[in-house]
Amino acid sequence: MQWNHSHIVHIGGETETPTDPASETSSWRRRIEPWLSAVFQAEHLSLLLGNGFTTGIANHAGGMPTSMAGSGFGGCPKEDKVAARAKKLAEAMGRGSANIEDQLSAALALLAGLQILEHTDVAAWETAIDNVLGGFIKDVLATEKSISDGIDNEHAGGGPLAREILVSFLMSFASRAASRERLHIFTTNYDRLIERGCDYAGLRIIDRFTGALEPEFRSSRLHVDMHYTPPGIRGEPRHLEGVIHLTKLHGSLDWRYDKPRLYRTGLPVGADAGHPAVPASPRSSVMIYPNAVKDVETAAYPYADLFRDFSSSICQPNNVLVTYGYGFGDDHINRVIADMLTIPSTHLVILAWGEKPHERIASFVSRVGRPQQLTLLVGKHFGDIRTLVEHYLPKPAIDPLTIRMSELVERRGKVTAKEPSEDGSGS
Repeated sequence: MQWNHSHIVHIGGETETPTDPASETSSWRRRIEPWLSAVFQAEHLSLLLGNGFTTGIANHAGGMPTSMAGSGFGGCPKEDKVAARAKKLAEAMGRGSANIEDQLSAALALLAGLQILEHTDVAAWETAIDNVLGGFIKDVLATEKSISDGIDNEHAGGGPLAREILVSFLMSFASRAASRERLHIFTTNYDRLIERGCDYAGLRIIDRFTGALEPEFRSSRLHVDMHYTPPGIRGEPRHLEGVIHLTKLHGSLDWRYDKPRLYRTGLPVGADAGHPAVPASPRSSVMIYPNAVKDVETAAYPYADLFRDFSSSICQPNNVLVTYGYGFGDDHINRVIADMLTIPSTHLVILAWGEKPHERIASFVSRVGRPQQLTLLVGKHFGDIRTLVEHYLPKPAIDPLTIRMSELVERRGKVTAKEPSEDGSGS
């Protein structure tokens, strides 16, 4: 597969690299939308969202995406060693330059060693990490506020609305037939954009938290679901429509740890860093942690439970995993996806916005080597969330006609390289 192209389409084992897909949107839509409609009605469907999802909505809402660029630690002792370690972490993940997660990973590792040694530099590093992490939390809150403000004020501007794009995107995946397992959304993001989108769409969220005032994380809540029994009908209850599962793999802005409790706070969207729900020492209580090559955080509570949910959800027969805005820069996630593809009936759909040559995606695809189990829509045209919603994602509705159409499309097999034109000439 050639990756040095601006746009890449891989459907049904066949690859094309259009130079100007925007001028042929109608033609591409006739091929892509039916294919995705059939794929999304698989027995199991999971959606993995990365930072590109928030960035895409922020761009259409006139908001401010969160920067993942690195930050310094105020001249703390051994800061050069931390920078060198962060660079190695980034290179191991295939990211190139180190971002703030890499730097925090290195700094937290150093701090742990200094604490063991009871070193005099402990206090300086605790303060520096709190300052950097606090600044990052402030940036994420600012992103949430800018998106929310943009959505609230956009009705006066006319044209496609970011709120409509957000709702339609989620509903394209959440609209599931009652006989299918409901959608499970996974995300590496710390913000609450998915939760806000579900509120707009009227979708109920099931996660591992229970409780009304201070929802608490429970390891025993994986299989909780919502069903109903139709009046006058006997037999097994049916899935209640408009419900999704949500797992935030790297934690969340509003998660707090007060040993032994992990709970969710009432941190408002758009709050500033001085809000009472934002602790003065986020290092010890805010449950957002950077990636680590050695997967330290995935082996500890609650991340072991979260990644077990991810593995058990996608690594099963007849599962489809769709990624959007995920850059394949987290090796511990990539390993699970690669394991999923060892099951012949699974399928991976990669929707990605980005510049050629799409190195990290190319590296992953080359490593797994399963082109028949892959669908790729890559590039600035196919990866734009507005374009996806308007032209390529399935209709966000479940009705008998939609289900019947999906079944017919599924029986047709793979999509051929070219389909007959509307006049039947087959050009």
